[in-house]
Amino acid sequence: MSARLREYLPAAVVFVAAIALWEGVVFAFSIQFYLLPAPHVIVANLRENYPVLIEAGLYTFTEALAGYALGCGLGVIAAMLASRSPGFADLVLPYAIASSSVPIVALAPLAIVWFGIEQGSKIAIVTLMTFFPTFISSLRGLLSAKPESLALLRAYAASEWQVFTKLRLPSSLPFMFTAFRACTTLAMIGAVVSEFFGGPVKSLGVYIKSTASLFQTRQAWSAILVACALGLAFYFAVALVERLATPWRAQRSSA
Repeated sequence: MSARLREYLPAAVVFVAAIALWEGVVFAFSIQFYLLPAPHVIVANLRENYPVLIEAGLYTFTEALAGYALGCGLGVIAAMLASRSPGFADLVLPYAIASSSVPIVALAPLAIVWFGIEQGSKIAIVTLMTFFPTFISSLRGLLSAKPESLALLRAYAASEWQVFTKLRLPSSLPFMFTAFRACTTLAMIGAVVSEFFGGPVKSLGVYIKSTASLFQTRQAWSAILVACALGLAFYFAVALVERLATPWRAQRSSA
Protein backbone atom coordinates (compact mmCIF):
# COMPACT_ATOMS: atom_id res chain seq x y z
CA MET A 1 0.00 0.00 0.00
CA SER A 2 1.43 3.35 -1.04
CA ALA A 3 2.07 6.14 1.46
CA ARG A 4 -0.48 8.36 -0.31
CA LEU A 5 -3.16 5.68 -0.04
CA ARG A 6 -2.41 5.10 3.65
CA GLU A 7 -2.76 8.84 4.21
CA TYR A 8 -6.26 9.10 2.75
CA LEU A 9 -7.64 5.66 3.65
CA PRO A 10 -8.73 6.54 7.24
CA ALA A 11 -10.63 9.60 6.01
CA ALA A 12 -12.34 7.53 3.30
CA VAL A 13 -13.36 4.86 5.83
CA VAL A 14 -14.79 7.49 8.19
CA PHE A 15 -16.70 9.10 5.30
CA VAL A 16 -18.26 5.81 4.18
CA ALA A 17 -19.14 4.93 7.78
CA ALA A 18 -20.79 8.33 8.30
CA ILE A 19 -22.89 7.94 5.13
CA ALA A 20 -23.94 4.44 6.17
CA LEU A 21 -24.87 5.68 9.66
CA TRP A 22 -26.87 8.56 8.18
CA GLU A 23 -28.77 6.19 5.88
CA GLY A 24 -29.39 3.78 8.74
CA VAL A 25 -30.66 6.43 11.15
CA VAL A 26 -33.14 7.82 8.60
CA PHE A 27 -34.42 4.31 7.86
CA ALA A 28 -34.49 3.07 11.48
CA PHE A 29 -36.35 6.07 12.89
CA SER A 30 -38.54 6.65 9.80
CA ILE A 31 -37.46 10.28 9.58
CA GLN A 32 -39.46 12.22 7.02
CA PHE A 33 -37.42 13.29 4.02
CA TYR A 34 -38.48 16.93 4.38
CA LEU A 35 -36.70 16.92 7.76
CA LEU A 36 -33.63 14.88 6.83
CA PRO A 37 -33.44 13.15 3.46
CA ALA A 38 -31.44 9.95 3.17
CA PRO A 39 -28.18 10.12 1.19
CA HIS A 40 -29.59 8.05 -1.69
CA VAL A 41 -32.49 10.52 -2.01
CA ILE A 42 -30.05 13.44 -2.17
CA VAL A 43 -27.99 11.71 -4.86
CA ALA A 44 -31.14 10.95 -6.87
CA ASN A 45 -32.20 14.59 -6.67
CA LEU A 46 -28.71 15.66 -7.70
CA ARG A 47 -28.98 13.55 -10.84
CA GLU A 48 -32.43 14.95 -11.58
CA ASN A 49 -31.45 18.62 -11.16
CA TYR A 50 -27.86 18.28 -12.34
CA PRO A 51 -27.91 21.08 -14.99
CA VAL A 52 -29.41 23.68 -12.64
CA LEU A 53 -27.10 22.78 -9.76
CA ILE A 54 -23.97 22.81 -11.91
CA GLU A 55 -24.90 26.23 -13.33
CA ALA A 56 -25.46 27.58 -9.82
CA GLY A 57 -22.28 25.95 -8.56
CA LEU A 58 -20.12 27.43 -11.30
CA TYR A 59 -21.66 30.86 -10.75
CA THR A 60 -20.84 30.78 -7.04
CA PHE A 61 -17.42 29.23 -7.63
CA THR A 62 -16.58 32.13 -9.96
CA GLU A 63 -17.22 34.52 -7.07
CA ALA A 64 -15.14 32.40 -4.71
CA LEU A 65 -12.25 32.09 -7.17
CA ALA A 66 -12.17 35.80 -8.02
CA GLY A 67 -12.26 36.84 -4.36
CA TYR A 68 -9.68 34.18 -3.50
CA ALA A 69 -7.28 35.42 -6.17
CA LEU A 70 -7.69 39.03 -5.08
CA GLY A 71 -7.47 38.34 -1.35
CA CYS A 72 -4.49 36.00 -1.53
CA GLY A 73 -2.69 38.15 -4.09
CA LEU A 74 -3.13 41.34 -2.10
CA GLY A 75 -2.22 39.50 1.11
CA VAL A 76 1.09 38.31 -0.34
CA ILE A 77 1.92 41.75 -1.77
CA ALA A 78 1.11 43.46 1.54
CA ALA A 79 3.26 40.92 3.40
CA MET A 80 6.18 41.52 1.04
CA LEU A 81 5.97 45.26 1.66
CA ALA A 82 5.63 44.86 5.44
CA SER A 83 8.54 42.40 5.64
CA ARG A 84 10.96 45.04 4.38
CA SER A 85 10.67 46.68 7.81
CA PRO A 86 10.58 44.14 10.68
CA GLY A 87 9.63 46.88 13.12
CA PHE A 88 6.64 47.87 11.03
CA ALA A 89 5.72 44.19 10.62
CA ASP A 90 5.72 43.71 14.40
CA LEU A 91 3.47 46.76 14.67
CA VAL A 92 0.80 45.73 12.15
CA LEU A 93 0.75 41.97 12.82
CA PRO A 94 -1.38 42.14 16.01
CA TYR A 95 -3.96 44.30 14.22
CA ALA A 96 -4.04 41.88 11.29
CA ILE A 97 -4.58 38.95 13.66
CA ALA A 98 -7.39 40.83 15.41
CA SER A 99 -9.00 41.69 12.06
CA SER A 100 -8.88 38.04 10.96
CA SER A 101 -11.07 37.10 13.94
CA VAL A 102 -13.86 39.49 12.91
CA PRO A 103 -16.88 37.72 11.30
CA ILE A 104 -16.39 39.48 7.97
CA VAL A 105 -19.31 37.65 6.35
CA ALA A 106 -21.59 39.70 8.63
CA LEU A 107 -20.65 42.67 6.44
CA ALA A 108 -22.44 41.06 3.48
CA PRO A 109 -25.54 43.31 3.74
CA LEU A 110 -23.32 46.41 3.67
CA ALA A 111 -21.31 44.96 0.79
CA ILE A 112 -24.54 44.62 -1.19
CA VAL A 113 -25.27 48.30 -0.55
CA TRP A 114 -21.76 49.31 -1.64
CA PHE A 115 -21.14 46.94 -4.55
CA GLY A 116 -24.61 45.83 -5.64
CA ILE A 117 -26.49 42.56 -5.39
CA GLU A 118 -24.55 40.87 -8.18
CA GLN A 119 -21.15 39.19 -7.95
CA GLY A 120 -19.22 42.30 -6.91
CA SER A 121 -20.42 42.26 -3.30
CA LYS A 122 -19.67 38.55 -2.89
CA ILE A 123 -16.20 38.94 -4.38
CA ALA A 124 -15.54 41.80 -1.94
CA ILE A 125 -16.51 39.64 1.05
CA VAL A 126 -14.36 36.72 -0.10
CA THR A 127 -11.45 39.10 -0.72
CA LEU A 128 -11.61 40.35 2.86
CA MET A 129 -12.00 36.85 4.29
CA THR A 130 -8.91 35.54 2.48
CA PHE A 131 -6.71 38.64 2.75
CA PHE A 132 -5.90 38.57 6.46
CA PRO A 133 -5.00 34.85 6.82
CA THR A 134 -2.78 35.12 3.74
CA PHE A 135 -1.14 38.31 4.98
CA ILE A 136 -0.43 36.87 8.43
CA SER A 137 1.01 33.56 7.20
CA SER A 138 2.99 35.16 4.37
CA LEU A 139 4.50 37.77 6.67
CA ARG A 140 5.52 35.15 9.21
CA GLY A 141 7.04 33.09 6.43
CA LEU A 142 8.98 35.99 4.95
CA LEU A 143 10.38 36.79 8.40
CA SER A 144 11.21 33.15 9.18
CA ALA A 145 14.50 33.06 7.28
CA LYS A 146 17.36 31.82 9.47
CA PRO A 147 19.60 34.67 10.66
CA GLU A 148 22.75 32.71 9.82
CA SER A 149 21.56 32.16 6.23
CA LEU A 150 20.73 35.85 5.93
CA ALA A 151 24.15 36.80 7.34
CA LEU A 152 25.86 34.50 4.85
CA LEU A 153 24.11 36.11 1.90
CA ARG A 154 24.96 39.56 3.26
CA ALA A 155 28.60 38.49 3.56
CA TYR A 156 28.60 37.64 -0.13
CA ALA A 157 27.14 41.09 -0.90
CA ALA A 158 23.85 39.68 -2.13
CA SER A 159 21.32 42.23 -3.32
CA GLU A 160 17.87 42.61 -1.77
CA TRP A 161 16.37 40.86 -4.78
CA GLN A 162 18.79 37.94 -4.41
CA VAL A 163 18.02 37.67 -0.70
CA PHE A 164 14.33 37.63 -1.51
CA THR A 165 14.46 35.07 -4.33
CA LYS A 166 17.11 32.79 -2.82
CA LEU A 167 16.11 32.85 0.85
CA ARG A 168 12.99 34.70 1.94
CA LEU A 169 10.61 33.47 -0.77
CA PRO A 170 11.58 29.76 -0.60
CA SER A 171 11.38 29.79 3.20
CA SER A 172 7.97 31.49 3.10
CA LEU A 173 6.32 29.19 0.54
CA PRO A 174 5.22 26.55 3.10
CA PHE A 175 3.61 29.32 5.18
CA MET A 176 1.92 30.81 2.12
CA PHE A 177 0.51 27.53 0.88
CA THR A 178 -0.82 26.70 4.33
CA ALA A 179 -2.85 29.91 4.07
CA PHE A 180 -3.76 29.25 0.43
CA ARG A 181 -5.21 25.84 1.32
CA ALA A 182 -7.14 27.18 4.31
CA CYS A 183 -8.50 30.05 2.24
CA THR A 184 -10.09 27.71 -0.30
CA THR A 185 -12.60 26.76 2.39
CA LEU A 186 -13.05 30.36 3.49
CA ALA A 187 -13.65 31.44 -0.10
CA MET A 188 -16.46 28.94 -0.68
CA ILE A 189 -18.05 29.67 2.70
CA GLY A 190 -17.86 33.41 2.11
CA ALA A 191 -19.38 33.18 -1.36
CA VAL A 192 -22.26 30.89 -0.38
CA VAL A 193 -23.15 32.58 2.91
CA SER A 194 -22.99 36.10 1.45
CA GLU A 195 -25.50 34.97 -1.18
CA PHE A 196 -27.96 34.23 1.63
CA PHE A 197 -28.35 38.00 2.02
CA GLY A 198 -29.30 38.47 -1.62
CA GLY A 199 -28.21 37.51 -5.08
CA PRO A 200 -29.31 36.08 -8.41
CA VAL A 201 -31.53 33.00 -8.41
CA LYS A 202 -28.83 31.08 -10.29
CA SER A 203 -26.43 31.22 -7.31
CA LEU A 204 -25.95 28.36 -4.84
CA GLY A 205 -26.62 30.43 -1.73
CA VAL A 206 -29.96 31.73 -3.00
CA TYR A 207 -30.89 28.24 -4.24
CA ILE A 208 -30.16 26.70 -0.83
CA LYS A 209 -32.03 29.42 1.04
CA SER A 210 -35.11 29.35 -1.21
CA THR A 211 -35.46 25.56 -1.29
CA ALA A 212 -34.89 25.20 2.45
CA SER A 213 -37.53 27.85 3.19
CA LEU A 214 -40.02 25.76 1.18
CA PHE A 215 -38.98 22.57 3.05
CA GLN A 216 -37.53 21.19 -0.18
CA THR A 217 -34.63 19.82 1.81
CA ARG A 218 -33.52 17.26 -0.74
CA GLN A 219 -32.91 20.09 -3.22
CA ALA A 220 -31.13 22.12 -0.54
CA TRP A 221 -28.91 19.17 0.40
CA SER A 222 -28.11 18.57 -3.25
CA ALA A 223 -26.87 22.15 -3.55
CA ILE A 224 -24.87 21.75 -0.34
CA LEU A 225 -23.31 18.61 -1.82
CA VAL A 226 -22.30 20.57 -4.94
CA ALA A 227 -20.76 23.29 -2.76
CA CYS A 228 -18.81 20.67 -0.79
CA ALA A 229 -17.58 19.00 -3.98
CA LEU A 230 -16.40 22.33 -5.41
CA GLY A 231 -14.69 23.21 -2.15
CA LEU A 232 -12.87 19.87 -2.02
CA ALA A 233 -11.81 20.13 -5.66
CA PHE A 234 -10.54 23.66 -5.01
CA TYR A 235 -8.59 22.51 -1.96
CA PHE A 236 -6.93 19.57 -3.70
CA ALA A 237 -6.09 21.71 -6.73
CA VAL A 238 -4.20 24.14 -4.49
CA ALA A 239 -2.57 21.19 -2.68
CA LEU A 240 -1.37 19.88 -6.05
CA VAL A 241 0.10 23.26 -6.94
CA GLU A 242 1.84 23.25 -3.55
CA ARG A 243 3.46 19.89 -4.29
CA LEU A 244 4.70 21.20 -7.64
CA ALA A 245 5.96 24.49 -6.18
CA THR A 246 7.66 22.94 -3.13
CA PRO A 247 9.02 19.58 -4.32
CA TRP A 248 11.58 19.48 -1.51
CA ARG A 249 8.79 19.15 1.07
CA ALA A 250 7.32 16.12 -0.71
CA GLN A 251 10.76 14.51 -0.89
CA ARG A 252 11.33 15.18 2.81
CA SER A 253 7.97 13.71 3.85
CA SER A 254 8.50 10.57 1.77
CA ALA A 255 12.01 10.02 3.11
